[in-house]
Amino acid sequence: MTGPHRAGDVIGGRYRVISFVGQGGMQYVYKATDTVMLRDVALKTPKNSSATKRFKRSAIVAAKVNHHSVAKTLDYVKEGDNRYLIEEFVDGLDLQEGLLKYNPFIDPYLAAKIFHYLSKGLAAAHHVKVVHRDLKPTNIMIGGGYSLTEIKITDFGIAKMADEELIDAAEGGESTMTTSQTAVGALPYMAPEAIDRPREVGPPADVWSIGAMMYQLITGQLPFGSGLKAVTRIMQDQPSPIPVFVKSNPQFSPLASNLLDIAMACLNKDPSARPTADDLVRSCGQLCYSRSPRSEGTIGEFKYQAWGYINSENPRVFFHRSSVYGPRPIAGGSRVLFSSYSGGGADRAHPVVILN
Repeated sequence: MTGPHRAGDVIGGRYRVISFVGQGGMQYVYKATDTVMLRDVALKTPKNSSATKRFKRSAIVAAKVNHHSVAKTLDYVKEGDNRYLIEEFVDGLDLQEGLLKYNPFIDPYLAAKIFHYLSKGLAAAHHVKVVHRDLKPTNIMIGGGYSLTEIKITDFGIAKMADEELIDAAEGGESTMTTSQTAVGALPYMAPEAIDRPREVGPPADVWSIGAMMYQLITGQLPFGSGLKAVTRIMQDQPSPIPVFVKSNPQFSPLASNLLDIAMACLNKDPSARPTADDLVRSCGQLCYSRSPRSEGTIGEFKYQAWGYINSENPRVFFHRSSVYGPRPIAGGSRVLFSSYSGGGADRAHPVVILN
């Protein structure tokens, strides 16, 4: 366990801590049991006194958003000098840990599903005048692994506190772009106005962040790089060149091109020229993408650099290299992610993505 609590601690006479989940720049996160409603919840508490002063206000902001693509704020507890935010518990991992740990990119079908869900959640927030301000992969929770049974934006309330830290960093306060954990983590996804005019950040900045994440998911690279070097590029340059594999395979290029067009529109340096979250929902609603569950397996055979079989928990599955998004597989050991469909003889896999 890390932070101020241990397993078994009871908060507010109701929430019993089960385990430590993780921590961000602003908070500790625990899994807890609501002993009244008999359900698991996420219990969040600020890491420092400065954040504590803003925690209730953050909880009120977060509670305004009610959508299945947003983790719900359930309660706020004050106990002595401590503050707690009780949130819907998502049994899974964040986007960075859950999807990008074993491969820097995912196939366009998965990317389209994520884009669609995030757009809906963001639109719901913007409808009630709530701006996230700190959208990044670690603030997106997924359940069901690569099958993506749940996709939820988290920390809308915490983002208001993060926004104040980002402003402090941008304006040269006690926090800086190099020392602020919040600023460093958010930098690759920050809109130009969030860097240049942080007090003017509005809904278009969230749209930029969604576009930056989608560019990363499809191409495997951050649009403007990482670290402090990204600041100049975000302000002045165009996104990095798109890797050849993204559009070279005709099985994937139409959807990949559509997704990149939307992402690039989000990355317009002029906030007024970006699509709104509602525009993104409409654009994503016109995309054609598969929602089939995903499995993991190993390449058992790969003949003539053209076709082969995948070994998994089920009987072996046939695949053709035209169904591979990204680098070509290697026979005898490559781990892959795939969906399978009934076919004559063996089932057929599409798409197939190599896992590192």
